[in-house]
Formats: sequence, structure tokens, C-alpha cells
Amino acid sequence: MSKERRATLYVFASAVLFSIGGLCVKVIPWSGITINGVRSLISVLILLVYFKITGHKFVFNKSVALGAVSMAGTTTLYCLANKLTTAANTIILQFTAPVFIILFMWVFFHERPKKLDICTSLVVLTGIVFFFVDSLAAGNTLGNLLALLSGVCYAGVFMMNTFPGADSLSSILLGQAICAATQTPFIFSENVFTSTAVIAAVVLGVFQLAMAYIFMSKGLEHTPAIAASLTSAVEPILNPIWVAVFYHEMISGLSFVGAVIVFIGVIGYNLLKLRVDGQKN
Repeated sequence: MSKERRATLYVFASAVLFSIGGLCVKVIPWSGITINGVRSLISVLILLVYFKITGHKFVFNKSVALGAVSMAGTTTLYCLANKLTTAANTIILQFTAPVFIILFMWVFFHERPKKLDICTSLVVLTGIVFFFVDSLAAGNTLGNLLALLSGVCYAGVFMMNTFPGADSLSSILLGQAICAATQTPFIFSENVFTSTAVIAAVVLGVFQLAMAYIFMSKGLEHTPAIAASLTSAVEPILNPIWVAVFYHEMISGLSFVGAVIVFIGVIGYNLLKLRVDGQKN
């Protein structure tokens, strides 16, 4: 199996593990900040063991720090948004990350957006409008805004290996260590510790964070940011399905329309881009 294909499978595996996040966050009766702190603490312990077993050396520089900030922002905003809006809204709005990748590539690498990039951004923006029109009636405006900001940070996560001197694993470890140190103390404000809550928190830390990001890190070594975001499309499909089946939370009408627009826009962009790139080669 080629390095590229193996890397794509790693990204796919990470997306499947990420998809259980919405359900686990919903069933834990803690605040979003507490959930993220506890799952980050568990994940850090797993990552330290992984570093030890593989002999991976921790790296620190500006690029690693930027990746760590993106990581911390993504996970924190995701948990907060999940408590304030539906899991489907959260994951679809986070799925706007490729649009922000286009913007960041323009700003940091002076890669001017092409006509396809601009059209995709307009399509995704249209979908986002549906989410926020719906949220005005449902009272989910803040949650949707946090989910969208999570998408901004998630773009930085996909670009962790883009900047000079970057080391995605170091960024992941540092970002989650920051969350663990600053957010785990909020556990003392909680008073419900059911077996379901504890098990769900462990599952989040071990599988949905540590293992998922280890797989993503290995996948990003040989998968371009845009291609990785395409492969990760399984997450916004599975995430609301798990929540609907086991938690019985459904997406509303306008948000569903917005989700379809965003999903088609991002997937269509990636497919057309891969086709264009293939013709060039």
C-alpha cells in the first residue's frame, strides 16, 4: 500500500473516531469547559505514552505554538457549542474549515483564491446564513457562532504541517495540555458523576481525542490539507446520526437546508479541485 493511500486511511479513521464526540458530549451532564478539560487531560496522558513508545521528540517553535492554539481553540469551542446548539449544527459549521483554509492560504502564502474558491466560499456562506436565521428563532445563536469559530480554528489544525518547522504531534500535545491545565479544575464545580458520564469522558479522551489526533497527525504527513478535509467528510455525516439514534436530537428544517448547502459546497469543491489537479498532472 502506498504512503498516500495509508495516510488517507489514517485520516478516515480519525474522522470516524471524531464522529462520536457529539453523542458523548451530550450524555455528559457537565459544562462544555469541564468536559473538554477532562478529556484533554486523559488524552495528554495517552499522548505522552505514545511519545515514549515511538521515541517522538517534542518540538517547540512558533509553528508548533500556532498549531497548539488552533488545537486548543478547536476542542474548546466544539465542546462549548455542543452544549448550546445541536450536535448537527456544531459539526456542520465546524466543517466550514476548508473555506478558512482558502483564506489562510491567501493571507499567509499569498496563494490568491481562484474562481472555484470564491464560488465555494459564497455557497458555504449561503448555507451559514440558513443556520443563523434558524438560530434566531431557536435561541442557538451563540452556540452556532462558537461552532463557526471552531471551524476557523479547525482550519489551522488541518494546516499544522504547512508552516516551516511544524510538528503536528507536538502541536496536538501542547494544545491539549493547555486545555487540561486551564479547564480541568472546573470539574470541582460539577456534582453529577454517574457511570455513564465517567465512561463517556474516558471514551472522549482515549479515542475521540488521543487516538483520533494520532491518526490525523500520521495522515497529514502525506495528505494535503484540502484532501484531508474531503476524507474527513464522514464525520459530519456520522456525528448527527449517532446523536439522533442514541440521544434523539434532530436537526431543524432551516438548519437542515443550511447543512445540505454547506456539505454539497465543501464536497463539490474538493472533488472539482482534485479533478483539476489530476488534469494538470
